[in-house]
Amino acid sequence: MQSPDARLRKLFSLRNILPPVLLGVGTGLFVVLRNLDSEALSAIQWSANNIIWIFILLLLIFLRQWAYMYRIRLLTDKQLSWKRSFYVISLWEFASTVTPTVVGGSAVAVYIVHREHISAGRSTAIVLVTAFLDELFFLIMVPILIVLGGYHEIFHFALQTGQFQRGVFWIGYSIIFLITLIIGLGIFIRPQTIANLIRAIGKINFLKKWKKELEDTARDIEITSGELSGKSMVFWIKTMGATILTWSARFLVVNVLILLFTGACQHLIVYARHLMIWVLLLVTPTPGGSGVAELIFGYYLNDQVPAGLVHPMAIVWRAVTYYPYILLGIVVLPVWLRSLLNSKNEMKEG
Repeated sequence: MQSPDARLRKLFSLRNILPPVLLGVGTGLFVVLRNLDSEALSAIQWSANNIIWIFILLLLIFLRQWAYMYRIRLLTDKQLSWKRSFYVISLWEFASTVTPTVVGGSAVAVYIVHREHISAGRSTAIVLVTAFLDELFFLIMVPILIVLGGYHEIFHFALQTGQFQRGVFWIGYSIIFLITLIIGLGIFIRPQTIANLIRAIGKINFLKKWKKELEDTARDIEITSGELSGKSMVFWIKTMGATILTWSARFLVVNVLILLFTGACQHLIVYARHLMIWVLLLVTPTPGGSGVAELIFGYYLNDQVPAGLVHPMAIVWRAVTYYPYILLGIVVLPVWLRSLLNSKNEMKEG
């Protein structure tokens, strides 16, 4: 039987990395070539402002990573150093790029955190509360953006072509709402009741094949509730603040790209549309939303960017928000495993 570390290496193997990369790049190139507009590309004017936007783009990428690291340090009561936090977040993000978005890298994340000398129960709690905070951000931001930006303006692309796209978005939003509600009730209000309800669902005849998974979920909720009991309001303000910062840095990348390519941007509308794209990607079955992201980017933002630029921008968008984490994972994994081995050897010698 393979060791967990060997299975992790297998997950990070070329066999798992290539499919999402080829799917995403292939889809992006197909869309670009099909809608190629050389005049729009040649019309881009480069100036000193472009250097500023490139710098801001790099700053947003840094802030996204830093806020993730800061949050996991908070959730581990600073048991993880900044260096170890960098390893954990880099590998966690990588796992998300090569697993279906609807599944995410949560199972891998629990193992990675646990390998940092954090108990299995506490590791589960950290990953579960992270998922809760991320999804809570989406749930809160969508109505705020609709109120500020206007429903018609934000859904303008869908109002022109029919109800289907809006329906898909609201189905995704409803799924996130339901998951967040169950986790929230389970962690903060009635952990035992929710856990027992989940176990009861696992006993229904046609759901018995998922009994083990439901039992694991019930146990995770009970563990998480116990781990988080007694945390102060300051703790939750900090962790939610880090969550807002990391997701805002991620979403503002598109605003900056539009400013880089065109010099003008309807910031609230673009931010809201980018958030809508990610809500859809959260329920996408492809690894990291690969292929789907490149397709829907142009559809959601085609009225905000000149037609000939929106599809090339989709590739640039993925190049700065998706593919770097694949490269980072490839580099960090052997370093991380080596550091764990060295730490184990030092403990034996001690």
